Amino acid sequence: MYKLSDYDYNLPKELIAKYPVEPRDQCKLMVLDRYKKTIKHKIFKDIKNYLEEGDLLVLNDTKVIPARLIGKKETGAKIEVFLLNPLEKENIWSVLIRNLKRLKVGNKIIFGKDFYAKLIEKDKDGKAVIEFFTENLKEKINKYGQIPLPPYIEREPEEKDKNLYQTVFAKKEGAVAAPTAGLHFTKELLQELEEKGVKTAYITLHVGIGTFKPITTEDITKHKMHEEFYQIPKTTIDLIKETKEKGRNIVAVGTTVVRTLETFARNNKAEGFSNLFIYPPFEFKLVDKLITNFHLPKSSLLLLVSAFADREFILKAYKEAVKKRYRFFSYGDAMLIL
Repeated sequence: MYKLSDYDYNLPKELIAKYPVEPRDQCKLMVLDRYKKTIKHKIFKDIKNYLEEGDLLVLNDTKVIPARLIGKKETGAKIEVFLLNPLEKENIWSVLIRNLKRLKVGNKIIFGKDFYAKLIEKDKDGKAVIEFFTENLKEKINKYGQIPLPPYIEREPEEKDKNLYQTVFAKKEGAVAAPTAGLHFTKELLQELEEKGVKTAYITLHVGIGTFKPITTEDITKHKMHEEFYQIPKTTIDLIKETKEKGRNIVAVGTTVVRTLETFARNNKAEGFSNLFIYPPFEFKLVDKLITNFHLPKSSLLLLVSAFADREFILKAYKEAVKKRYRFFSYGDAMLIL
């Protein structure tokens, strides 16, 4: 149960989606019943047939920032900067820098006209602190920055990714990766669910670079989860209580929502940092149903869904997904676990 190698599967590389299906809600949907151990194959739009009046759909309204900045030194050498988060002042940021060895503290990184930064701190694992010099920093980041596609997509970001790699309900800027289960929803589908009587509520968890951090220990209990900031509005907390009291279902859209809700169920704090690592066995206190994507082998996200639906059943479903040519990872197809 606690061995990382027990959460592995074979995935042909061509099944890693490089672009999403359009329209968003036409991707494949695998429906798993974790109690009856059944697997059905649908399209995402069919999800409305599995949600009932009074159920609560919980979505993560974080917004991905164009965190990848390509700059150059005054000598002309290319420098790639990946924004992590702002520090005490909005123009001072924690970042990752490729080829950090090339830079010395005080060096300039030029991104565009009237837009440059200076290196003010560095450490050996690629992390650094930079200070930006420009007016309207947010505007400049949006102009010059690229959407930080996950490395496994293996292509350069395009202008259209600024829309494709963002949920239709994204609102609060701060993530460097999308909450990808939410990418399948269209405004029309959300409207149809509302008309059916399915309620929606939002949490915010800014997905950090740690989401791609691999588990490096064979004993999964030794893995330390990265911390991510979350917020749950009072309206969402009230809706959760009301839904539970009426015996209806809390439907989490994505692993970020699961971690936020289950953190709240344990610490009763509406705002804070979550480093909750969910792996089997785990007692879920709030989440009844889960909408999620297909995750990387041996990843913390695969462990989370295995805790929700039983490891052997999940690995059987993944095997079937490969056989039926489902598309995997961020821009891939979806799974609904009942």
